[in-house]
Formats: sequence, structure tokens, C-alpha cells
Amino acid sequence: MDDTVRRREEAPIAAPHVPEPAPSPVPAPSPAPAALTAPAPRRAKSPDTDPGLPHRRWWTPYLFLLPGLVMVVLFSLWPFVNTVILSLTDAQILKGGRFVGLENYGRALGDPDFWTATVNSVVYLAVVVPCLVLLPLALAVLVQRKIPGIGFFRSAFYTPVIASAVVVGLIWQWVLRSDGLVNTVFEKLHLISGPVPFLTDSTMLLVSAMIVTIWKGLGYYMVFYLAALGNVPTSLYEAAALDGAGAVRRFLSITIPSVKPMMLLVGTLSAISALRVFTEIYILGGESGGPGGGARTLPFLIRQVGLGFAGETGYAAAISILLFLLTLVFSLLGHRLSKGDER
Repeated sequence: MDDTVRRREEAPIAAPHVPEPAPSPVPAPSPAPAALTAPAPRRAKSPDTDPGLPHRRWWTPYLFLLPGLVMVVLFSLWPFVNTVILSLTDAQILKGGRFVGLENYGRALGDPDFWTATVNSVVYLAVVVPCLVLLPLALAVLVQRKIPGIGFFRSAFYTPVIASAVVVGLIWQWVLRSDGLVNTVFEKLHLISGPVPFLTDSTMLLVSAMIVTIWKGLGYYMVFYLAALGNVPTSLYEAAALDGAGAVRRFLSITIPSVKPMMLLVGTLSAISALRVFTEIYILGGESGGPGGGARTLPFLIRQVGLGFAGETGYAAAISILLFLLTLVFSLLGHRLSKGDER
């Protein structure tokens, strides 16, 4: 073997070139869970322990009610209690009273003026309340229709409500006096031979005052009934019309039952108003309450007894309590009827 071949055999065999693997990218660190990184929520501090908030206690809401409660006590509860106390004395306007027990109540029950005023008030209530329950309902049914110009009639019927009782009384005094509008028209038409004593007869004066009260209350209670009629489904009327029911039948079978709760409310409110009537009698009949005071009601008698330098405030307070009891009876009666209707 020659030297060339021997050198080739002894030379080391070169290793094949193997490319080095590329370095693997270092994974970016994953964000830590929000629950682990976010700061722990601050625990809500109690209003009572947080120094940055106003100091509040359980009685804080009652502080907001306190002004209203004070007003009720000062202007409602205390005058009532004071009237009860005053009714047990013989106090007068300019003289302090002494305790006389139930003497004023016994005096009222034996006073003919008291019974005349009580009868007038009850008659007033018996006439005015049914009229103010039914007439506004009929009026509301008429003006409920959506016809052109119906807004004018609604406003016209409601206008007496916003007028003061004094203005209304003066208007009707001009209408009903002996030389007023009604007597003049009747005489021109030869319907009467002499003026009708609307304001100079006790009975006619009471009737005239009732007319004024009803006229003034029509628009007020009409609004009540319009609100109630708006809640009656028109489908009931349509179904009844398809069955052949006429207008009267629909009124009696659908309208009356639907607005019955509102009728009871109107009856209660108008009864309370009728027992408190004063301005109409005073404006139409004067300070005496008609000839001989024959048209006086209980509020009118209270004012007449307790007014003036010799006013008997103790006796007037006793009549006031009796009027309160009479009003309470009719209010409870209306409440009882409404409860029976709900059952």
C-alpha cells in the first residue's frame, strides 16, 4: 500500500454539518388572573362608622316626618282638644270660663234654635246629597262624548267651581231678589202676580241656598265621574249594543255598577259639605239667617252664638262638638256602605 492511500485511511473522517436548531421563543408570561392581581375591594363602611358620612341613626326618617306632624298637632289636633275642653266651660269672648261639665250640652238639647238649625242642616243634606250624586253623573255622561266643541261645555260647567262662594252668592242674590232677574222675567211673562219671596221667606231661602250649593258643586263632582267613566271598558258598551241594549239599559247595567264606588265617595263628600254650609245662607239671608233665623243651619248658629263681645264661646264649642258627632255618623255610614259594596 502506498503512502497516499495510507494517509487517506488515517485521516479523520469529518462529521457532516448539522444545522443547529433555532432557539425556541421564550413564551411571554401570561397575565395573572384579575382576581389575583386586582386590589381587594374595599369593604363598604357602615354609615354609622364611616367618619366621612353624616352620622345617621334609626330615627333619621322620623326627622323628615316631624315638621308635618307638628303642623297636624298645632292646627288640627290641638284645636279639636281645645274645643272639647272649652265646651265644658261657660267661657265667653272676654271672660275666662269655669268648668260646668255637660251643662252646655244639656242646654243645647233643650234649645229650640239648636233643633231648628239641626233640622235645617239634615233637610239640607237630604236634598242636596242625592242631587249632587246623580246630576253630576248625568252631566259627565253627556260631556264624555268626543264631539267638536265639547271642551267649551266642560269648561262652562266647571267655571262655578273656581268662583268663590261669596261671588256665587252675590250673583244668585241678584238673580233671586224681589226685583231680580227671575221675578222680572216671570212678571213679564205674566206667570206670577207678585214677586216670589225667594230670599224673604225662610223655606224659600233654604231652597234657594240648596240651588246655589247644587249649582256650584255640579262641575266639581262631574270631574270625579269623568275620571271614573274613563276606566270603564268601551268593549262592554259595544257588546251590550250588539245584544240590543238601548242607552238607558246600558246606563243602568254598565255605567251605574262601574261608578258605584265613586258615587259612594261623592255622597260622603257632599254630605260633609252640606252639613258645613254657611256662606250661601249668610249671603242670601243676611246676618240673621232669614226671617226670624228660620233658615239657620248648625254652622250659622255656631257663628251667631259665639260671635260678638257677649259671645258664648263655651256654648258655641258644645254645638260644634255636636255637629262633629253628626258629621262623624254620616261619614261612618258612607264608609260602611263602601265596605259593603267591596264585599
